[in-house]
This record gives sequence, C-alpha cells and structure tokens, in this order.
Amino acid sequence: QWAAVPPAERAACLDRAADIMQARIKVLMGIVMREAGKSAANAVGEVREAVDFLRYYADQARKTLGPSHLPLGPIVCISPWNFPLAIFTGQVAAALVAGNPVLAKPAGVTPIIASESVKILHEAGVPVGALQFVPGSGRLGAGMVGAQETAGVMFTGSTEVARMIQAQLAERLSATGKPIPLIAETGGQNGMIVDSSALAKQVVADVVTSAFDSAGQRCSALRVLCLQDDVADRTLAMLKGAFRELTIGRTDRLSIDVGPVINDGAKAEIDQHIEAMRGAGRKVEQLPLPESAAAGTFVPPTIIEIKSLSDLTKEVFGPVLHVVRFKRNGLDRLIDDINASGYGLTFGLHTRLDETIAHVTSRIKAGNLYVNRNIIGAVVGVQPFGGRGLSGTGPKAGGPLYIGRLVQRAPVPPQQDSVHTDLALRDYIIWLDKKGLPGEGEAARGYANRSALGLERELAAPVGERNLYAL
Repeated sequence: QWAAVPPAERAACLDRAADIMQARIKVLMGIVMREAGKSAANAVGEVREAVDFLRYYADQARKTLGPSHLPLGPIVCISPWNFPLAIFTGQVAAALVAGNPVLAKPAGVTPIIASESVKILHEAGVPVGALQFVPGSGRLGAGMVGAQETAGVMFTGSTEVARMIQAQLAERLSATGKPIPLIAETGGQNGMIVDSSALAKQVVADVVTSAFDSAGQRCSALRVLCLQDDVADRTLAMLKGAFRELTIGRTDRLSIDVGPVINDGAKAEIDQHIEAMRGAGRKVEQLPLPESAAAGTFVPPTIIEIKSLSDLTKEVFGPVLHVVRFKRNGLDRLIDDINASGYGLTFGLHTRLDETIAHVTSRIKAGNLYVNRNIIGAVVGVQPFGGRGLSGTGPKAGGPLYIGRLVQRAPVPPQQDSVHTDLALRDYIIWLDKKGLPGEGEAARGYANRSALGLERELAAPVGERNLYAL
C-alpha cells in the first residue's frame, strides 16, 4: 500500500518525476502549446512550475512528515484547463507525497498534457494503484466527489462549481466523524490601485503583463485597474499606446503576444460581456483582429472604462481590462468596494508612498498582495498562492501548510510556529483561568503555542523584491 511507503521514499518518487519532466520539457511544451493555446514563453513557465511543485512538496515531506502523520485516504483532484500541467501536477504531487491514493481528473479540454504528467509519475515509481487518471465530464467529477470512499477533494476552477462541491461534501462526515477536507482555489475580481505618485512607465508594463498575458486566462490576472483621477488621463494614454503594440495570433510563432481563448464557449461569453458594456454606454477600446486571427477563438485585447466596480457582476475570464477612476479622498471607499466583491485572490498597488503601502495593504482582503510589480506568476515556495472569501479555502498552494491539510494530523512546518497569540484565544485563556479551569486553560495554551496565527516571515526573493509570508 502507498500509505505504508515511508515519506522519504514517496518524496524520492517526486524528485525522479521532476528530473524526467525537466528532461522532456520540449515535448511537454509542444503539447501544452497545441492543446491549451499557450505561447512558448508561457509553456516554459508551465513546465518549470510543475517541476517546482514536485521538488517543493518532496522537500516539505522530508522535513515535516513522519510515521504519526497518517494520510486521509483517497483524494479526488480536479484541475483546470488554464494551467493543465502545473496545477494538475501540483495537486497530485501534494496528495501523493502525503501518502494518499489519488483519482486525478483533468479539465475536459486538456486531458493530453495531464496524461503525460501521470505517465511520468508512474515512470518515477508511483504505483498505478496509487494514482489513477480519470478523464471525463463534470458529471464524472461530481460522482467521484460524492463517493463514500472519497476522503478529500482538491479543486481549482470556478466559484460556482466549488460551491457545489462544498455542498456535496457537507452531506456526510469522514470515517473519523470529521468534515471532508476541501482545498479549493477559485476565481477573482482582481484589482490594482495606482495613485498619483506611481511611476507611469512601470505601471503600464505591469498592467499589460497582468491583464493580457496568457490572453487574460489566469486566475491571478488583472481585471480592474483603479487610477487616481490626477494621473488617469496620462496613464490611460500611455497604456493604450503600449496596448496597441500587442500582436494577436497563433502561439506557435514567437512574435505573438496574445493567443486564443480556450474554446468557442469562452469566446462567446467574453464577446457578449464586451457588447453589453458597449450597449450600456461604456467607452470600449479594442484592438482589431488581424486577418490571420479572423478564424478561431481569438478575442482581441480590450479596455473598458467603467463608472464603478458595481458595473461588474462576475469575473470575465479573458483579455479584458476594466478601468475605474477614483479621487484621493475616496481611497478608503474604493478599498471597501473591492473588498465588498467577496473575492480575494490577488491585488496590486503602485505607489511610492510608504504610508499608502501600509494603509492599503492593511485593509485589502486578498490572498496575494503585490506592490510595485505585476500581479501574476507566483513562484512556488517563495510566493505561496491562494485566495480568501469567494476566491478559495486555503491553504495556499506551494506553501508550507498545504501538505498538512492532506494528513489526519497536520505537522508544524519548520519555523512556522508563531510567538503571537490570537487576541480572542488569549482572552479565552484568561477567562478559563478565572473560572478555575486550569486543565482547559493549559490545553488552550498548548493550542496557542502550536498555532502559526500571527506569523510574519520573510521568504527568499529575486533581487529587488521582498516576499513577506503572513498568517
């Protein structure tokens, strides 16, 4: 049985799979470019991220898992089409290294690249009985989620489907009488605030990358750009100039910046949103499609100026950037509006004022906050990725707490315990002591000492960046 294999040996399988995947990067790039419409640059990043997940979770297992950390049982992994190798591999690798057998269901439109990942893991030593590849429709996924044997679900996709899975799992408990774990990472109405002190050239470069890379088909992509009134006209003029330099077409050419969206349904939904905005009198700027992109599922990069965030009722998953203006004295109202969307995946801020950085980052409710850079491309291990609210359940993928959700008793990762005690828990301990309940008070102190709540730690980062991990 896979669960009986020591964690170090399971980790070794992941390391071998990483080596194989890296050696086959050209073949894997070709498949993901053809099947998912990725550009060559995005395809390189996709394979490298998958390799990073394999190595990171192997390292985490060696450092944190021991004989007492028993697996949950069969895990259903349901992955998306926008990162069909990286997210698929990351989910499967984490569940496997924790000792769980895995049923891996890829997105219906990208099964080929996912099957290559499974073949590589089998070749690296993961038994066929421990990892089953299960391509199929959403009905198949629902059936696996509802199976009595399912001990946990890992899902990346839409908020609507995540809610359906949550409702299914809420109908029963595990064999030990606990809720069935769900790790979900969903969408986001990701915003970026730009104030009058920001460097315009840097803003433009970061906005174009954040909004239009991968044809906007990233969970982390920028959806709403918030420009301070004082610099809005100038910044928009520069942005539209850079925007017009983008090239659209088949991604098997290195000169192409923006490729197709995933299928006809996605194109129709995005086109319908753009036309609705145009019909509502919103100003729409759209690149013309070249003749070479007249056929297929191409959506031209689009900028839409809106009056307020309330104009948007759902995430538009494609190369569409909405722009809203704000006055400096309305900054807090804008933050309230962003938080009120209920989503909280990524957020960006461009400013040269330390006070603004401190104020905005303390109030924004999002999983990943980026200051004076683009908001996409989180790096495994040093920029753990995941949202809050409607954007996900946590823990963050590529972070130190992820594997702990996949075993019955979570380990405390190295250097993750916190010297801070939650204020509510501290008050509860004081109350227990006053009530003459020393045993219960001691137990509460034990929980407080093992908790990482309140932790803030600096992680490794590229030159010129600072990565803070906080709980």
